[in-house]
Amino acid sequence: MAFDYKKEYREFYMPGNRPELISVPPMNFIAVRGKGNPNEEGGAYKQSIGLLYGIAFTIKMSKKTSHQMEGYFDYVMPPLEGLWRQTGGGEIDYSRKEDFEWVSMIRLPEFVTEKEFRWAAAEAEEKKKSDFSKVEFVTYDEGLCIQCMHIGPYDHEPATIAVMDTFAEENGYVNDMDGSRFHHEIYLSDVRRCRPERLKTVIRHPIIKI
Repeated sequence: MAFDYKKEYREFYMPGNRPELISVPPMNFIAVRGKGNPNEEGGAYKQSIGLLYGIAFTIKMSKKTSHQMEGYFDYVMPPLEGLWRQTGGGEIDYSRKEDFEWVSMIRLPEFVTEKEFRWAAAEAEEKKKSDFSKVEFVTYDEGLCIQCMHIGPYDHEPATIAVMDTFAEENGYVNDMDGSRFHHEIYLSDVRRCRPERLKTVIRHPIIKI
């Protein structure tokens, strides 16, 4: 049976609808950085997703090629994730989507080294005749966070975030979103097939003790 990160690490992918504390260890990702409105048709954000999946599926299907990755195990593709902030920092204003700075990400299985990532990028470029140079191998060390499941449209996230902020304050924490820690979203629903009111998104904020 294929290894499913969402099921095996439920603490990271399936929180309840009430805020909770969690310590997140370093994880490796493929990532694309960019700016602008994620809803722009044909824009940089949507292009980044195509680039990520191009390499992600190259890695997953490498078992069918002559390139055998050491330690390979069959797995379910991890969900798309995103790190978000806006020019100037501070709280995110969902009415200013054009000011978003984002990092689109997909988690890598543990057997994928930076060397194997480079192989997959070259393989994807060769097969798809596309430029994958924007895709990076990154390690994100998130540390102590508050997270909560948000159910509903992305534009309704501020209500869930307000509950998270209250929880943080009541427990002696404050948000710690700086140059290396971000507003983090994990997308558990396929926006193309799911009604907006049923979308499931993990929202995670890095924190520090007051």
